[in-house]
Amino acid sequence: MSNNSSTKLSLLDSSMIIMGSMIGSGIFIVSADIARQVETPGMLLLAWIVTTIITVFGALSYGELAAAMPKAGGQYVYLREAYSPMFGFLYGWTVFSVIQTGTIAAVGVAFAKYTGILFPIISDQNILLQIGSFSVSTQQLLGIVAIMLLTFYNFRDVKMGALLQNIFTFTKIFALLLMVILGLYFGLTGMGSWANFSPALPSVVTLATIGIFGSALTGSLFSADAWNNITYTAGEVENPQRNIPLSLIMGTTSVLALYLLANITYLYILPIEQIKTAENDRVAALLMQTILGNSGKTFMAVMIMISTFGCLNGIILAGSRVYYAMAKDGFFFPQAARLNANHVPANSLLMQGAWASLLCLSGSYGQLLDYIMFAVMLFYILTVGAVFILRKKRPDMERPYKAWGYPLVPALYIIMAVYVMLSIFIYKRDYAMYGLIIILLGIPIYFLFKKYSRKPIEGA
Repeated sequence: MSNNSSTKLSLLDSSMIIMGSMIGSGIFIVSADIARQVETPGMLLLAWIVTTIITVFGALSYGELAAAMPKAGGQYVYLREAYSPMFGFLYGWTVFSVIQTGTIAAVGVAFAKYTGILFPIISDQNILLQIGSFSVSTQQLLGIVAIMLLTFYNFRDVKMGALLQNIFTFTKIFALLLMVILGLYFGLTGMGSWANFSPALPSVVTLATIGIFGSALTGSLFSADAWNNITYTAGEVENPQRNIPLSLIMGTTSVLALYLLANITYLYILPIEQIKTAENDRVAALLMQTILGNSGKTFMAVMIMISTFGCLNGIILAGSRVYYAMAKDGFFFPQAARLNANHVPANSLLMQGAWASLLCLSGSYGQLLDYIMFAVMLFYILTVGAVFILRKKRPDMERPYKAWGYPLVPALYIIMAVYVMLSIFIYKRDYAMYGLIIILLGIPIYFLFKKYSRKPIEGA
């Protein structure tokens, strides 16, 4: 990829990619499902606080790996170096099969769904093509159009992708802040109540309560996910040894502070029972409708359209670099390792866009994302564990940034992530098992690539 600093990502660009990839549609809806599981206002806020701690501890740990190995592919590279090429491949395979592409599909259709509020012709009920049980709606079509539009846009040099990302990220940060400010303002004028924050805990706290709380974190952790995407583009970041760790810390803490403020605002205006029963889980829409009437519904639709479109650009830009790195190692289709005239892995972008579009048509992407959260946490645990392994395995490796609070912070991250994994396994076992099946399906594919792939492409 290009070594020209004028075409590389700055600290601001890197931070905006993190923030833009994190802020999608989740923050506006998942609090309803979390509230139904944890039951009380205090536990709802605690879920977001614990999510903040887990995510920031993860980012602090990833910073060491990113600074030591500033290469395209990010997490794929760290797992390959710490464990073996197979571990790296299984992560990359899962990213391509569902983590990144499933997220792209879900966010693309979410964008189309909220566009439909402004333009009713965009609807999952407006069927354009029907063949047996297979159908294509205007909602699915717009989702695919948005995905492919941004895929082709990112054929341009990485700075152009980052420019669009910066514009949309600044806009949606402003919009999210505006929602918080309006909520607190109208709350203070008499619409809000601090009584909505009680009770803090359920009347009886048991081991089951603790386990259910852990499984409820799936929603908030997914809303805070994609913070690691900047590591995928490390080879295109200016001064990556400094800027990637800094952007990880700045980006994650900024977004999670906004998320906490948003949930405080929800609870200040809406009693917990209203949050639990929000139509289609649209808590933010209910908040804005409560304080602004029907105009609030329109405001929220526009806000989420901006948020999802910017999120879509960030995850499309970043994800393609994983398959590029895999192809260079001979563990993905060799065409994915080729760069276009703008030093961008255009073929990798196309493959990602095509599969994400098929997931849009399948209608199963939402379930796939539920299934994979267990696997996402497993790979995060392995990656943070790589900090310990590489300190022993490669003590002489240059580490411009060392994980803050080592060994306590990485160890605490692993402990908390294992708690979440076990909770998901106990209370959402089907999801956990499907996630493991998707990973295990990658093992025979790994050996097929190992046996039949050409010599890995050098350089590029």
